[in-house]
Amino acid sequence: MPRVLLVEDDPSVREGVELGLRRRGHEVRTAATGEAGLDALNAFRPDLLLLDLMLPGMNGVQLCRRVRESSQLPIIMLTARGDDFDVVVGLEAGADDYIVKPARTEVVAARIRAVLRRIEDPGAGRPAVEHHGELAVDRAGLTVAKGGVRLALAPSELRLLLHLTAAPEQVFSRQQLLEHVWEHSYHGDARLVDACVRRLRTKIEDTPGNPRYIQTLRGFGYRFGPL
Repeated sequence: MPRVLLVEDDPSVREGVELGLRRRGHEVRTAATGEAGLDALNAFRPDLLLLDLMLPGMNGVQLCRRVRESSQLPIIMLTARGDDFDVVVGLEAGADDYIVKPARTEVVAARIRAVLRRIEDPGAGRPAVEHHGELAVDRAGLTVAKGGVRLALAPSELRLLLHLTAAPEQVFSRQQLLEHVWEHSYHGDARLVDACVRRLRTKIEDTPGNPRYIQTLRGFGYRFGPL
């Protein structure tokens, strides 16, 4: 089972989530501050980071940015305020998903499985390596390069790009992308999609404000197709 690092300063939440995940077979390490979380990352080497936004000292957004400087470790944010501006900031900092507290353990475990699940190739019969302009998408190796330089993509960014490139020129609504990329079967939060698109554009586009690869169709959604 995946190893999970939980960084949460509320003892009741921390103990409840830890106990629930351990009962499901996860190996769990916990930390109460961002600084302690950084130390645990190096010592524990988790498969996924569960990160509270509102931490004392180094907050969750700052910790998320520190992690993204050198790692593409999957990150799920924990927040008590699902409509708060901090959620958008956290997603922009590089988080792959978020969960509003309080959340049942089965919900947390399901989100962990969804984020960690290996990407199934949605383009059966397609070449293992596809070329789209300067982009080379290796579906077998789950890597993306631009101009011969490999890109460091977070899990959600990679899943999103693989899904879009499997059907060039097809328009996907935000809800369709939530269901296929994030596996959110309910009416999910479109901010997940929009924040991930913005982050992905900063990595694959020469000019993110004038994108060549990922096009926005206002009122409809997104499509992939190099201009």
